[in-house]
Amino acid sequence: MSKGDSIPLSMPSDVEHAALIPTPPGEDRQAERRWWGRHLHEVRWQAEVTRLLIDPVYRGVGVPPGDGSPALLIPGFMAGDESLRLLAGWLDRIGYDARRSGIRLNVDCSNRALNRLEARLEQTAEDTGRPTALIGHSRGGHFAKALAHRRPELVSQVISLGAGLDTPFDISVPTKAAVAAVGAVHRRTTDRATRNGCLTDTCGCRFVLDYSAPFPDSVPLTSIYSRGDGVVWWEACLVPYARCVEVTGSHVGLAFNRKAYRVIAETLAGAGAAIDEDEEPTAPERRVAAAR
Repeated sequence: MSKGDSIPLSMPSDVEHAALIPTPPGEDRQAERRWWGRHLHEVRWQAEVTRLLIDPVYRGVGVPPGDGSPALLIPGFMAGDESLRLLAGWLDRIGYDARRSGIRLNVDCSNRALNRLEARLEQTAEDTGRPTALIGHSRGGHFAKALAHRRPELVSQVISLGAGLDTPFDISVPTKAAVAAVGAVHRRTTDRATRNGCLTDTCGCRFVLDYSAPFPDSVPLTSIYSRGDGVVWWEACLVPYARCVEVTGSHVGLAFNRKAYRVIAETLAGAGAAIDEDEEPTAPERRVAAAR
């Protein structure tokens, strides 16, 4: 079925309108594309892992070395820290301090998850005395964006992998169905979802305000995307306040994409260069010191 085909009449309304990240309370529901995605193409991630493991970039060849600065990795929807294990190990090897998010399965209430990530970010600042880079895959990119707004003094930069940064409803119908299923579990197991509208467009949590607010000018944002993304509309990853970089590959495979890894290394090194060139701490470092 092509991307212009409409959803069958039998599609339940709660699936049709399900969203990974809700729109702010009081705002009109944004126009949603009805797109079935290219989920069969997503099996390419296995080949992308193999290609990464034999590529020189995975051995750190041809990429700038790290400066020991911390990076907090945030996994995508229905994934956990294990999905970013290769990325974490690679960052450690090339000279960064990769930190895990503590997420085993990314299906929790957005606000509860963001509160825990904020605590991780604070602990990293306490441990290292340095601002932290946030690297988020898919839904993890939404969390990274919101966290940078909430605590910009602790964030050196944000790198998003395949995340719709302004139009989070731009996901495939099967993905919306998965979100609706997770929301149904929340409604059966706690009244918080009913009271707050978790995983719906009526959510009133603080997370929505952080996610929807203007992105802080003090935090560089890089959005890495692929036109071959079979889960998220690639256009949703393009925003005027970010440096947008295209690579080839699948949505799932962005976590193992050799070209994305090169962009990540070069982007992190670009931020670190400003620290190396100055004798005095840069503004982000001073903000971390003040926060401590």
